[in-house]
Amino acid sequence: MKPEYWLTQSKDKPLFPELEWSRPENRTLAGKLLIVGGNLHGFAAPAEAYAIAVKTGVGAARVVLPNALQKTVGNILENGEFTTSTPSGSFSQKALDELLLHSNWADAVLFAGDLGRNSETAILLEKFLGKSPLPVTLTKDAVDYVVSAPQTVLNRPNTLLVLSLSQLQRLGIAAKFTVPISFSMDLLHLAEWLHQFTTTHQPYIIVKHLDHVLVAVKGKVSSTTLTEEKPIWRVETAARAGVWWLQNSNKPLEALTVALHNSLAN
Repeated sequence: MKPEYWLTQSKDKPLFPELEWSRPENRTLAGKLLIVGGNLHGFAAPAEAYAIAVKTGVGAARVVLPNALQKTVGNILENGEFTTSTPSGSFSQKALDELLLHSNWADAVLFAGDLGRNSETAILLEKFLGKSPLPVTLTKDAVDYVVSAPQTVLNRPNTLLVLSLSQLQRLGIAAKFTVPISFSMDLLHLAEWLHQFTTTHQPYIIVKHLDHVLVAVKGKVSSTTLTEEKPIWRVETAARAGVWWLQNSNKPLEALTVALHNSLAN
């Protein structure tokens, strides 16, 4: 028997259609998303996140990249901003004040990935999460940074992690969560794990397993069946989730679940 805390949806059976029908029609009311990511050797993740956020219906989006990319990107990326980078081309910890200033413009922040592996970027991310009150979504290698320092997010409200099962496994170990995750888990046991973890800890979770994407918020879980035609995953999922969440900040489970259905339908 499926537990009461677990809801399921498919492309043909959305869980919260009323949320899709009540979206802001005016872009000035559709929220502002700050997207952060990239390093000297790549910026595909923030660029993709920007395109998906616009497609999903965000009111306005802005991308912040390390200034090591300025000559490469120039004016190619619409609404791009640049901030202090390390000699190796990642975000410098000196960029904190600049990033906080950019975040004053936004309603939510998405760390989209391609950050590279740099100790200064790790310090920047930790300090930003400690100082900013905004809802923050993290995915790809941004999650790797917080898995290494889990207290950064375990007690932080309004934090969403869009991660792989292996990243979730490492997060559980780092958090000293008593129940282990295995790749052979069935959906019922993973849903139970997510129920227990998000009852104990603050972050919201989106993770893919066995052709399903599961959302967990404060002990409640939803799962969405993927299709072969639309095997959605991390950057697209994080961008759509970030937009729907900022537009429905008081209904995080519903918003994140609708974001997955929206992705299947588009």
